[in-house]
Amino acid sequence: MKRCCNGPSQPEDQAPCCCSASSPSNHAESTGDSWILTYTNTPIGKVPVVSTRLTPLDHFGTAAVRLGFKRMNYAIEPGLYAVGNPHPDSPVLVSANYKLSFDHLRQELEGIDAWILVLDTKGVNVWCAAGKGTFGTDEIVHGVQATGLEKVIVHRTLIVPQLGAPGVAAHKVKAQSGFSVVFGPVRAVDIPTFLKTGMRATPEMRRVNFDLVDRLAVVPVELVQGIRYGWLPALALFLLAGINRHAFDSALMLAHGSKAVLMLLLSIVCGGLLTPALLPWLPGRAFAVKGMVAGAIPAFGIILAGWIPTGTIGGKLDASSWLLIVPALSSFVAMNYSGASTFTSLSGVLKEMRYAIPLQIAVASVGLALWIAARFFQ
Repeated sequence: MKRCCNGPSQPEDQAPCCCSASSPSNHAESTGDSWILTYTNTPIGKVPVVSTRLTPLDHFGTAAVRLGFKRMNYAIEPGLYAVGNPHPDSPVLVSANYKLSFDHLRQELEGIDAWILVLDTKGVNVWCAAGKGTFGTDEIVHGVQATGLEKVIVHRTLIVPQLGAPGVAAHKVKAQSGFSVVFGPVRAVDIPTFLKTGMRATPEMRRVNFDLVDRLAVVPVELVQGIRYGWLPALALFLLAGINRHAFDSALMLAHGSKAVLMLLLSIVCGGLLTPALLPWLPGRAFAVKGMVAGAIPAFGIILAGWIPTGTIGGKLDASSWLLIVPALSSFVAMNYSGASTFTSLSGVLKEMRYAIPLQIAVASVGLALWIAARFFQ
């Protein structure tokens, strides 16, 4: 995950690389991207002029990505782009080549003349790319040099997203490229005000709130991913539910198998929806702990409500199994949010995974053993 043209380092890193300053133009002319309006002539050749209004196709792409489809390959060609009618004095905004990030930026630039320098982040958003090492000092320097940006503009200032700051050493960018780095606001919606006030950010522009809307933004993809990987175990439990000490009973399979499928779905919902929704109020700092609590409370509620009868040995084993399985799976799913929140650090996430995953596997395995044992006491 170094600079572009070195090739992908992960299966999902399939974004095209910026091997020349003219690559964005060639890409646009060959694919006819609807968000490219025309081209403007510059000292480095034609540069695509992009629309600030998202089309239905753009919104459809956003919805698909939010649901996890083509999520790892939703990228545009890196290089230099134009918004409005920019001139040599116009500001230069740096962005990732993850199209969702690019779309968020360009739709806020209505009525603004600017240049957008898109780095090859391997189709990853700014924040995650800064952590992975694909949005950083070397990538900015390479982007400036590869596009010949110094031939297009007369100033030497780059506006870099604040969320990309962990990977950017401004003094090294200056030393290696001659361009100064100014960190812009957290949210793209604040960029027009930021530019009007002479690139001065207010404390509010610097604050990452991670409120309910932010937390729920990635819920759809987590639920879809959970179902995508959970349907096979759910099918296996559905079929195994028909086993008893005598032989196989299809009536038991329908009765207990359907409950097993719903309990697995509950685990995904608890970890993928309840955890981010209730994040500030759930106890513990680790997402594994928060997810465990988010799963344990509904599981206890279901048992107390009598949805899983506990009058027999089999029923007690069945109930006990789900009191272990649901919190364990919910805890595992909840950890997916550790990289999308302001609640964690890289070292904290690694430490959490080191201890939580073996425990989750152990608890879920004991729960599964109890559930299988319950089949022979039906």
